Parts: sequence; C-alpha cells; structure tokens
Amino acid sequence: MPDLISKDSILPARPFKLGTTSFIFPDHIVPNVIKLGEFFDEIEILAFESQPAEVLPSKEDVKKLLYLSRELGLTYNIHLPIDLSLTLDSKGKRQRAADTLLRVLDLFAPVKPSTHTLHLDMPPDMKNDIKNQKKLENWKDNTCQGLNALLSKGLDPGMISVETLDYPFFMIETLVEEFGLSVCIDAGHQIKYGHNILKTFEKHKPRTSIIHLHGVVFYGPKILDHTSLDKLAESHMGKVVKILKNFTGVVSLEVFNKENLNRSLNFLSQVFKDIAPNINDNRTKGKHQ
Repeated sequence: MPDLISKDSILPARPFKLGTTSFIFPDHIVPNVIKLGEFFDEIEILAFESQPAEVLPSKEDVKKLLYLSRELGLTYNIHLPIDLSLTLDSKGKRQRAADTLLRVLDLFAPVKPSTHTLHLDMPPDMKNDIKNQKKLENWKDNTCQGLNALLSKGLDPGMISVETLDYPFFMIETLVEEFGLSVCIDAGHQIKYGHNILKTFEKHKPRTSIIHLHGVVFYGPKILDHTSLDKLAESHMGKVVKILKNFTGVVSLEVFNKENLNRSLNFLSQVFKDIAPNINDNRTKGKHQ
C-alpha cells in the first residue's frame, strides 16, 4: 500500500459524499441498503438490466428505499441499464431504448436520485477503426438522435451523468456540453484504458456529479478492474487522491463484494479521517463521525 500521507499528519476530512453499490452482499437491493446504509451517504442502485421486467425493483421496493433513505439519512444514484443503447444505427432500437430508460427513470423518481449514470457505448467495429471520421460522425449522429429521444419528454439533462468508458471521452464531450448533461468519471476505466484521469477531471470538474472508484490490476495483457483500491499502483492512486481532495460530489466505491469494499474503505481511512475502515465495525460509521 502506498504511503500517501505521513503518519504524523492530521488526516483531512473528506469533501465528498461517500457511497457504494447495491450489490455488496449476494442479495437484492433492499437488503443491501439495509446492511450498508448506516455506513454511507449514498448508495448506487445497480439497474444494469431492463429485461425481463421483473429484474427491476418493484414499486413496493422503491417505497421501501424511500423509507430507508429517511431513516438512515441516505440518498441514491441510479446506474441505468446497460442492456440497451441510445447509440445504435437502428432508429427503432434507439427509440425503444429511450422509452425503457424513461420508464426506469420514472420508477425511481420517488427516491429523488442525485443523478442517473448512462452508458453511451461505442460499437466494437468502430473501436477497431477509431480514426475513421465517417464512422465517428455516424456514431455521434446516432447518439445525438438517441439523446434527443430520451430528453424529448422534458427530462432535466443535468440529472443524466454520461460515464467515461473505454473510448477517449473527448469523442463524446461536445454532445455532453451541447445537451447540458453531467459527467460520471469512472476512475477505474480511465486507468484501465490508459486515459489521462487528471486531465479528464480538470476539464470536466464543473459537470462531474459522481466518480466511480475501484481498483485496477494489470496482469500482463489481462486487466482486472472493479477490485479493491489497495490494488492500484502508487502512481495511479496518487492521482486519484489528488482528485478526491478537491471533489465535492459523490464518490461511489464501485465494487461488488464485501472483501473488496472493506479493503477499499480501509485504504481510504488512511487518507481521510471520517471513513469507516470496515463495514462490520458498528463502532465506526463513516457518515456519523
């Protein structure tokens, strides 16, 4: 673990709201919120799949989430489904994607999410030919039409955070700015795909509502992400900590099991003073210290 701060130094308070995902324990969303809520300011509700319909929480589940938010002083952000796309060539498929996303937005509206994270994916054939300007313009045109379909019902575009994915974010940033969308900086993706995370953050800091934070390990050609923060190389973690010390939005530890979460919390607790080092320690609650 890199020595990011002198042992003799006084740990600073974190300026950001701390969160994690709704799938730390192998259970449904509500039980996860019950177990995690007292330790965090916000929970990232994972709505990765839109089909079949029953995979999404019920309206009764959403009522329970609203109750828990009041009881625990908790807010939520929603990761929108990734099994559909606003960037496809097919107008019909883009419209169906927009309609489904709007239903998901409506489902979670009662809990007043802080933001909704959206993937604007790039097709594999374009990634393999990323300098092809004709393909790029076609993709951007499709994406523009897809976003128009999503926002045509009067949705506040600032409530949608476009996530940094595997392609360079500058390829989509003009549309983000034109539509008035927010940004979700996935720090792990930035590191995994070799992008300049400090440059991305500085350029989009005013628009960034949420940061997804997770470890990345390079095993030669194989790369493992969404693991614990202590697995990050010191050079990468130094950049991440520099960003976190100047970020006032939501930081979501985007890991999916208790071990990776606890290791990440323990790591951050050595950088910021008001973070629970372990979710099993009921004597230390990160948001109540």
